[in-house]
Amino acid sequence: MPSKVETSWPSGDVLAPHEVSKLDKHGYVFGNKLEKSLAPFTHDLVFRSLDLRWGQVRLEKPTIPEFLQLIRHPDCYGSAVTMPHKVAILEHLDEMTEQCRDVGACNTVWFKEVDGRRILCGTNTDVIGIRDSFTRNVADPDQVYHGRPALVIGGGGAARSAIYALQKWLKVTNIYLVNRDDEEVKVMLKDFSDKPYRERLVHVDSVEKALELETPGAIVACIPDNEPKSEGELLARSITEEFLQRERKGAILEMCYNPTPFTRLQGLSKKNGWKVLLGTEALIWQGIAQDEIWADQSIDNAVIEKVQAAIAAKVQDK
Repeated sequence: MPSKVETSWPSGDVLAPHEVSKLDKHGYVFGNKLEKSLAPFTHDLVFRSLDLRWGQVRLEKPTIPEFLQLIRHPDCYGSAVTMPHKVAILEHLDEMTEQCRDVGACNTVWFKEVDGRRILCGTNTDVIGIRDSFTRNVADPDQVYHGRPALVIGGGGAARSAIYALQKWLKVTNIYLVNRDDEEVKVMLKDFSDKPYRERLVHVDSVEKALELETPGAIVACIPDNEPKSEGELLARSITEEFLQRERKGAILEMCYNPTPFTRLQGLSKKNGWKVLLGTEALIWQGIAQDEIWADQSIDNAVIEKVQAAIAAKVQDK
């Protein structure tokens, strides 16, 4: 069992070892490129509002076995899991929720006692973040995305979460899939082969194919904010632009917010007249869902409004 204060604490943490030792409970955010992640800041706001002496540490260095050892500490409440570990962590879970199993990706782990044993549970709150970003920010969904196709850009865990959320809650018809890597899309389609919505997933692999399709009403972009360079990246951007430039518009959730939510795609979408939902929206709503699991209590509107104001202020500072 790891000690309360780790001697080889990973660099770049939001909390130092001596600070963690003063907490009643601690947790982690486990993944890559976490230096500017707002997740620890957001969770800290919630914990303080709930009068909990809890905190969250960024973990970039450990392997999955090392991570699993760290979180087994009795004072650990759990962890957020980010790329590239959302799929790999699944085989280490003792129990998972329906959305975690259906998506095939986990972004949240926590513990519960079963028959005197502390078991590791996993869920996916990214689906909540995606759902609530649309439902809380689009005033007239019947006019914007209900009964229309949707588009998911990307091929990783977040893209899988987007597919799940769109088909389960947002009343879309077909879901177009666009990605720089066709093989990733093929793997997703294979993984979803037993799902009732599989026939509504459409791989759009050329501009010519996009021209034949109805304009999507909801778009979820699950890719980094990089200037397209490779052949696959340039093609994916061209397909996306074909949809964005059409007369009929909709709403786009740009999941990328790190290091800034004002991405290239966000700017392009805004220029073309789409309603843009920043990635910080998904961050807030999926994070609130995580806190409710870890703290085992509901988060009231006053706390949520405090988080929204703090994140808005952070965004303005960027």
